[in-house]
Amino acid sequence: MKQPNLIFLFLVINFGGLAVGNWLMQNGPITDWYVNLNKAPWTPPGWVFGAAWTLIMICFSIYLAKLFSEENTQKMKIIFLIQFILNISWNYIFFNQHLVLFGFITIIVLTALLFIYFFKLSHKAGNYKYLLLPYIVWLCIATSLNLYILVHN
Repeated sequence: MKQPNLIFLFLVINFGGLAVGNWLMQNGPITDWYVNLNKAPWTPPGWVFGAAWTLIMICFSIYLAKLFSEENTQKMKIIFLIQFILNISWNYIFFNQHLVLFGFITIIVLTALLFIYFFKLSHKAGNYKYLLLPYIVWLCIATSLNLYILVHN
C-alpha cells in the first residue's frame, strides 16, 4: 500500500482508537472520583489533552505510514496492535475502573513500547522517527501524573 493511503488508514485507526478510549472512560475527567483526587501541580488544563492527542495521532499516523511502507511484517503489526490496545485500555483501567496502580503499569508498558519504536524499530523510517517525540513526551508527562495520583491518594 502506498504511503498516502497508509497515512489515511492509520489516521482512521488511531482517531478511532481515541474515540473508543474516550467512550470507555465514561466522562472520567469530570467524575467526582477524578475531580476530588489530589492531582499533580503540573496537571494541564483539560483542553490541553484534546490538543495534545490530536497532534500526537497525526504525527504517529505519518510515522506509522512511513514505517509500514518500508517494513510491513507480522512483528510490526503485533507491536502496533499491542500499542493500540494499551493506549485504549488505559482510559478504561484508570478512569472507569479507578485502578490507578494497574493504570500506572499499563502506561509504563506503553511508554516503553514507544521507546522501542524509537530506538529499535525506526531504522528504516529515518528522520520520521522524530514524529514519535510528541507521543513519547506526552506519555512521560501522563506517566508522572498517574504516578502522582498513585502516591498522593
